Formats: sequence, structure tokens, C-alpha cells
Amino acid sequence: MKWALLSVWNKEGIVDLASLLHRHGINLMSSGGTGALLKEAGIPFTEVSEYTGFPEMMDGRVKTLHPRVHGGLLGRRGVDDRIMQEQGIVPIDLLVVNLYPFAEMSAQSLPLERLVEYIDIGGPALIRAAAKNYRDVAVISDPGQYPLVARALEHGGFTPEERLALARAAFARTAAYDAAISNYLHGLGKDFPDILTLQFSNGRTLRYGENPHQKGAVYGTAGIAGQQTIQGKQMSYNNYLDLHAAAGLVREFSEPAAVVVKHNNPCGAAVGSTLLEAYILARDTDPVSAYGSVVALNREVDSALAEEISRTFVEVVAAPSFSSDSREILRKKENLRLLSLPEPRVSREIRTIDGGILVQETPPYREEWKVVTDRDATPGEFQAMRFAWKVCAHTKSNAIVFAGNNRTLGIGAGQMSRVDAAKIAIEKSLSSLVGSAVASDAFLPFPDTLEVAAAAGATALVQPGGSIRDRDVIDAANRLDMAMVFTGIRHFRH
Repeated sequence: MKWALLSVWNKEGIVDLASLLHRHGINLMSSGGTGALLKEAGIPFTEVSEYTGFPEMMDGRVKTLHPRVHGGLLGRRGVDDRIMQEQGIVPIDLLVVNLYPFAEMSAQSLPLERLVEYIDIGGPALIRAAAKNYRDVAVISDPGQYPLVARALEHGGFTPEERLALARAAFARTAAYDAAISNYLHGLGKDFPDILTLQFSNGRTLRYGENPHQKGAVYGTAGIAGQQTIQGKQMSYNNYLDLHAAAGLVREFSEPAAVVVKHNNPCGAAVGSTLLEAYILARDTDPVSAYGSVVALNREVDSALAEEISRTFVEVVAAPSFSSDSREILRKKENLRLLSLPEPRVSREIRTIDGGILVQETPPYREEWKVVTDRDATPGEFQAMRFAWKVCAHTKSNAIVFAGNNRTLGIGAGQMSRVDAAKIAIEKSLSSLVGSAVASDAFLPFPDTLEVAAAAGATALVQPGGSIRDRDVIDAANRLDMAMVFTGIRHFRH
């Protein structure tokens, strides 16, 4: 390498990198704020405007957009040497560029006339030129790649494989940058943009998809998608789906809580004075279904809990942390996957359909719990209803959940008929349902579900309300001396 061009918005580490390049005898070219930093540090460099013979202008909008700069990046060694020499173009071997922070600034509600100044023009043009000519030019588009330069200097330059990898990263960076601008401009004054461009990185191929004959992969750098196992074999496609469901529910609780999920539905959930107590209560809601399940917990796993988990075949355990003693115990289960439960990443929900995608977001909303029956709910019934309602909101529709004040008692999920969901919940329950509360994810179109629940021993029911037959359901609840609450919010989950 003989020449390097440095032009960065994020100045972190750039002086150290420039100093390293200078010590290795590499000529530096720079401009603007980057050049000012190099000058302050006493690092020799050639000003871009001095090299091009064309001044920086328009408040910095035009700096590097010049044939002598882009020719130095695009010129093919051994092919364009003559024309480069005739035009006084020096071959630039290394480009170090990062871009104006458009995405970050667009989140600050700036007026459009100010925000457009954070749309980088020269940066993406430089990156694309260097990446196109990756056989001859190495392109560094992120400060996190600076250690790669140091390694290359130690080993006599970048390998062809490294140059191609840097080019891939560069084109991904400019694609994401343009996507952020496009999504913002297309979304002005709208809930959703007319054209939506998405990019997910960190792609990893999975052993297979939902079934062995299908192919699968996971993408993402944050949240559950970005997690790697800290023990056990690779996560499967279905493991990720189940853990996503389990994490969503366990995050509803501030007290020690455990959630057991199978096939994307909770088969048990509980809170307790300790995490061990919560786990046992959750597992014992439906111990048969807990076999081969995914478990999510909201506190550190200790040795006592690890011993209890080891008594059941579990596919995945996710918790904020694991004590060293618990790790030793769980390590004996070689195929058990352990993951650190990350902080939630709130984003739009995206699902594919034939020919396109569906996009959904959940803005902040407020439930208005209103007792609609003659009899008010007791404090214990309110507590049980609130617990059941949280679980119901994370259960596939049609969903009916029976619960006590700290645990699920019976769950009916994914049924075409709401009354059938209630019957399944009752049939699967291993505990008495006398005095239990019931939650329905959508309104009851007829009194039959309430009547089935009351016959099983339930004394309180929570539902969104909104049916044309609400009056009939309320009359049935009064007749059966049940307390009923309307929330005004439906929780369909297809």
C-alpha cells in the first residue's frame, strides 16, 4: 500500500490509525474535519483540494467528488495505469470512510431542510467506488474494522479474501444507509412508508427450518435473534420461535417469573416468591407438555433451580444470567441450550405472505378495565384475572386461560371455536378450577364459553367486550354470580 484516503464522520480511533499508517510509510490524503485532526496531531497528509486543484466548497457538500479521487479508487492496476499516469492520478490503495449519521439524526425530529444535510453523498460514492475495485483497493467503512488494517500492515497487505469481505461489508453499509433515507422520506406524514426497505445482518444458517426437509437461517445482531448459545448445540428454527414467544410473556412480570413454552404457546406460567417456586408452578401446569419445551426466566438461575430443571427434558433455558454452580449442573445435559435473555428490542412485526409482507406495530395503548356485572370482583379475583390476561395476550387465538392469582391452571390455545378452547383448557387442567379466573383474548360472541367456565368452577372472567351480544353474556354472568371485566383491548395472535 502506498496511498490511503481518510474521510470520516466518526473520528474515534482515526488519529491512531493515521499514525500507524504513517509509521508504515503510507502517504495519507484527507480533507475537512478529518484533515484538521491529522494536522493537530502533527501527522503529515495531502489535502484533497491540493491534490485535485479544486477547492472544497458549498459548506463541505463538495470535497471528494472529483475524477482524480475516484480515478484513484476505480483505476484497475495493470489496465488503467497509462491513463492514470497521464492525468496525474495516484492509485489509492486504502479507503477509510464512515458516513454522516442520517439514521441517528432522523430520530431527533429535525426539520427536513436540516436533516437533508446529514445525507452523505461523497462518502457512499467513495465507498462504492473502492468496493467495486476491491481487487486493488481495501475499503474500511466502519471503525470496528480498524484492527484489520493493523493486521494487514503486519502481514504485508490485505489478502484477496479479506478485500472481498470488506467489499461485501461496504455494499451492505451503503445499502442500509440508502434504505434509512428512503424509508424516512417515503414515511413522511404516514404511519408506514409506501416503499419499505429492510436489511438484517449476522445471517447464520440453521440445521433446517421448521421441518428437516426445509432450509432455515436466522438474521439479526440484537435481541433474541443476535444471541448465541452459551452451552449446548446450535439453536434450531423452532427454538428461536419458541424463545421469542416465551421471552415476550416472561417480560410481562416484575416479580420472579417462569414461562414454559411448547410449539409457540405457553403451556405454563407462574410467579413466586422465588424463581424456583415460580418454575415448579409453571412446569406443573402441564408437565407432559413441558417435555421438550423452552423455558424463559426473569432472574438468575441458581443451583437449586438448575437441579429442578434437570429433572425434565428441556430444549432451551433462557435467563438473564446463570450462577457458576448452575452452569456446572446444567453442563451435564450436553444437548440443553443455555442462552442469556437479552433486553427486549421493540420493532415492527414483519410476516411474509404470498407475494409480500405484512407489517404491524403496537403503539402505546391503555386498557380500561371496567366491571360490567352486578357483582364486583374481589381483590383475589382481580389479581387472578390480571395474571390470566397477561398469559392470554401471548397465547395463540382463539385463546382461553384459567389461572389463579400466581399461576396458570389450564390453557386452551389456537382453536377455531372459543368454547372448544375453554373445554380443552378444562380438560388439560391438573388442578381444581374452583375459584379460578378466566381470560379470553377476544370478546365472547355467545354466553356458552362463560357457562362452560362457570360450570368448571371459575368465578371471574376478563375479556375485551364489544360483541353485539354483550348484554346476553353479561346477563349470563349475573345469573351465574360471576364477576366480569371488559378491557376494551383485543389480543388476537395468529
